[in-house]
Amino acid sequence: MQKASRWIRVATAIALVAGFAAAQAQTLRIGLAEDPDVLDPTLARSFVGRVVFASLCDKLFDIDEKLQIVPQLATAYEWSADSKALTLKIRPGVTFHDGEKLDAAAVRYNIERHKTMAGSNRRGELAPVASVDVVDPMTVRLNLSAPFSPLLAQLADRAGMMVSPKAAQEAGDKFGAKPVCSGPFRFVERVAQDRIVVERNPNYWNKGEIHFDRIVYLPIVDATVRLANLKSGQLDFIERVAASDVPSLSADTRFKVAKITEIGYQGITINVGKSELAQKSALGRDPRVREAFELALDRDGIVQVVMEGEAQVGNQWVAPDNPYYAKNLPVPKRDVARAKALLREVGVPNPTVALMTPTTADGQKIAQVIQAMVKEAGFEVKLQSTEFATSLDLADKGQFEAYVLAWSGRADPDGNIYSFDACKQPLNYAGYCKSEVDEILNKSRSTRDAAERKKLYADLAAIVLKDRPIVYLYHRHWLWAYTNRLSGLRTVPDGLVRVQGLKFN
Repeated sequence: MQKASRWIRVATAIALVAGFAAAQAQTLRIGLAEDPDVLDPTLARSFVGRVVFASLCDKLFDIDEKLQIVPQLATAYEWSADSKALTLKIRPGVTFHDGEKLDAAAVRYNIERHKTMAGSNRRGELAPVASVDVVDPMTVRLNLSAPFSPLLAQLADRAGMMVSPKAAQEAGDKFGAKPVCSGPFRFVERVAQDRIVVERNPNYWNKGEIHFDRIVYLPIVDATVRLANLKSGQLDFIERVAASDVPSLSADTRFKVAKITEIGYQGITINVGKSELAQKSALGRDPRVREAFELALDRDGIVQVVMEGEAQVGNQWVAPDNPYYAKNLPVPKRDVARAKALLREVGVPNPTVALMTPTTADGQKIAQVIQAMVKEAGFEVKLQSTEFATSLDLADKGQFEAYVLAWSGRADPDGNIYSFDACKQPLNYAGYCKSEVDEILNKSRSTRDAAERKKLYADLAAIVLKDRPIVYLYHRHWLWAYTNRLSGLRTVPDGLVRVQGLKFN
């Protein structure tokens, strides 16, 4: 194993002079595209936070490269005959970073915390879970108010992350400042906008797959700067590489490039009812203005200009090759003439739109391209560049008109639509609410029959694609670049960097 780029001294200066050598330590340095929000699985909502959680907090289940559910902290599961109860077997011998034991009681605590904690972003994901029973010390049963087909997929994400009950109770709403989970690495420190440091958990249940002593996550918003740090050796891995940099990186033998189409989407969320601002905006109050806005967009052009072709054009919450895509509602073609006609019909031929965008390079490009495209139809778009975490807070408060926002996606399509379109859900930044939509969404959750779910999603698409609380644009390729010394990387469509198996050659 080659020498790592960092040394941890294990003796005093006098001892070193006397001939004691410093101990070698393997540190993996990962460049992030943003600084995560709070590191509490119950409260967190950013994609980049999930990248960090992948090293800190194990889940009851995980997903593999084919989006299949696989065991993690739960080793087995069984549905009841009526699909209204899910029984889980908990992995024995697992402890949290503070030494507390993971057992059925801890799982019950975590599920209840997700459901009841103030500000929880997991509440909607676990809404059908009515109660949790401890069957025996290592067996837990989730009792449902109705069958809930996406439950396993929810438990393969933050809703399934387990934190130490003792630490969570002691810290309260400050838990995210020093999270205590059961993952392969434990929290050391966080300096906002600068770094997050984690160190190897010596008691990890799967320690044979962990080959680093420490991981340092460095948020660097500018993709060019991230790449420069990789090339200079200051970083070992960068996520969300700029598409324009892929050709040169692929030709450089010092580095490897990995990519896979995401299970999420890039879209524009429109405030149609989140706050009073919706009714003050032509875009928010009239679906015909939103239709005109979409008709002014050339998705193929956006993908080529913004993503250098490194994305799949789409107009729904799942990609066109997803089995749940409504094929009878394909991607609409650009029609500027029709867009202008709609605006004249509404009586606002030159509407002004404030478009909030994160300060990321891709977000800036998308906003600028959209600004130019819709101008041809009569829209005047004013760009509002906002730091990512701040933009989420503004969206949550309804202090926006339109918002360039990507969703990292979930293995089950319900995770891409329910929390965004069901009434009063935590991630429903649009403020969209329609009883017939809620009815369809709830029916899709209550059946495990794939054919029936496909029909329901087609019915749903016919409504929401007309109302347009979100205008879907494309499905990105996750683009990663890393030193050729690094091996063991798994490309899973959720875009998370799983640290198990990663090592330097």
